[in-house]
Amino acid sequence: MKIEIRLYASFRKLFPGDCSAGECYIDVEDGTTVNELLIRLRIPPDAPKVVFLNGVHAGGNELLKEGDRVGAFPPVAGG
Repeated sequence: MKIEIRLYASFRKLFPGDCSAGECYIDVEDGTTVNELLIRLRIPPDAPKVVFLNGVHAGGNELLKEGDRVGAFPPVAGG
């Protein structure tokens, strides 16, 4: 099934090579969780500061469905 991924800030460098800036669509197996998707993208589940599933804060154990959108933000600093 296809899932849309949006990675922000320093996580963007983790996009697979064939993805455009800002978003990517990848295939995942049925039964894949948000945390499993993050691990597949080489993002440790405890690394993101905020993870969204379809625009709603995700805890990580949610099962993904066809067409879901996952976004991940790293911790950022600034003033």
